[in-house]
Amino acid sequence: MGKPTGFLEHERVNESSVPVDNRLKNYNEFVITHSDDEASRQGARCMDCGIPFCQSGCPVNNIIPDWNDLVYRQNWQSALQTLHSTNNFPEFTGRICPAPCESSCTLNINDSAVAIKSIEHAIVDKGWNQGWIVPRVSAQKTGKRVAVVGSGPAGLACAQQLARVGHDVVVFEKNDRIGGLLRYGIPDFKMEKTHIDRRVLQMEQEGVEFRTSVCVGAPGEPIVGVNNLSQKFVAHDELLKEFDAIALTGGSEVPRDLAVDGRDLKGVHYAMEFLPQQNRVVAGDKLDSQIMATGKHVVVIGGGDTGSDCVGTSNRQGAASVTQFELMPMPPEQENRPLTWPDWPIKLRTSSSHEEGCSRDWSVTTKRFEGEGGKVTKLIAARLEWQKGDDGRMQMREMPNSEFEMKADLVLFAMGFVNPVREGLLASLGVKLDGRGNVDASTEDYQTSHDKVFVAGDMRRGQSLVVWAIREGRQCARSIDEVLMGRSELPR
Repeated sequence: MGKPTGFLEHERVNESSVPVDNRLKNYNEFVITHSDDEASRQGARCMDCGIPFCQSGCPVNNIIPDWNDLVYRQNWQSALQTLHSTNNFPEFTGRICPAPCESSCTLNINDSAVAIKSIEHAIVDKGWNQGWIVPRVSAQKTGKRVAVVGSGPAGLACAQQLARVGHDVVVFEKNDRIGGLLRYGIPDFKMEKTHIDRRVLQMEQEGVEFRTSVCVGAPGEPIVGVNNLSQKFVAHDELLKEFDAIALTGGSEVPRDLAVDGRDLKGVHYAMEFLPQQNRVVAGDKLDSQIMATGKHVVVIGGGDTGSDCVGTSNRQGAASVTQFELMPMPPEQENRPLTWPDWPIKLRTSSSHEEGCSRDWSVTTKRFEGEGGKVTKLIAARLEWQKGDDGRMQMREMPNSEFEMKADLVLFAMGFVNPVREGLLASLGVKLDGRGNVDASTEDYQTSHDKVFVAGDMRRGQSLVVWAIREGRQCARSIDEVLMGRSELPR
């Protein structure tokens, strides 16, 4: 695959970016896709390694060596066809996936991995620019109707696969636009929403119907600001009567909270109250009020991707300072590759948002918030020490006399999500939940305790990556197709 000696002749070259000072002035994407020639050279680095661990490292099992070789040989249309054979939306993953495939690359054992994500990005962007990506309309209809509840990556992948084998598919979305957290969670500077819009247009031409501002199930308590936009409720029993199958792909939306003194002060918010508002403003919406970081000392609690998104958005809004706390210890800057390969390693990851300006601190616990006039002004924290307990698991202990305070005009919780919203749809359907509060179903058939109801994505597996959501949506579609038709030609 690629050029047999390519990995010896060419070094890894990462995609370039717009300079920080320029990109902080707007919310546009700033990563510059490789040229055809550079992508070809990067494809040439793919080794004839015998066992392509990159494929097993990729949740959708992308046939990576094949499209690396095709790009090396400048056979772009075949590369696009191969890429689409396993991934419905490579323009999403080529921008926001953390690329576990690269950690699994054989070349990564003692050198720099093949730039798989960059090559994927180049393939799909070229496909759109050349007009090669067109609707794939089913030649015949099955007469079966399927409802997909939730329009994130799992729901979109499930809906597209089902439509392409002739089912009538209706996607229900409680928000006013399609995309789930792709639309209202991920900032535009990481992925502009035109990428969602043109996929929605493609899917509409393939026969998928989208119904926005519709919440399925009984009205429930809104968990975060993004949930307050539903204009119409549809009872679950209406869907059970109208459709032959229902796919639940609503994601995991209940955020992890921090029950400490001062939690109710103004200026303390969930990340998913903060991020969607800016996405709406970028889309042209007018908001009555917006949570803004302008001129404020911002503290982001949580060290993952959502926290990084809060950092990047705060810097673009003109924050006075941005600090990010993480409960866990600082990971090593370089993993022990012989020990961790081909698995996903724990190591220090510095995002583009961190590079734009952020103070990061680890092993920190937040003890309370203090304020004036009902508004937060400071955060009181302490340092932690992590030790192995008798059971071998790491346990945290507050270090004596380590308490400190920090200015905080805006505090954002980015500590992850605990489970899907149970009120409303899940409660009315009465589907069985697992021990973590997710909808219970196996990856064998994705079928819930209700024989007409299936589930995929974060609603089933808990918070995870976009690429895992796409995988589960595709596999769930195959299971639904098998149940409805007795057999399926859809791939797993």
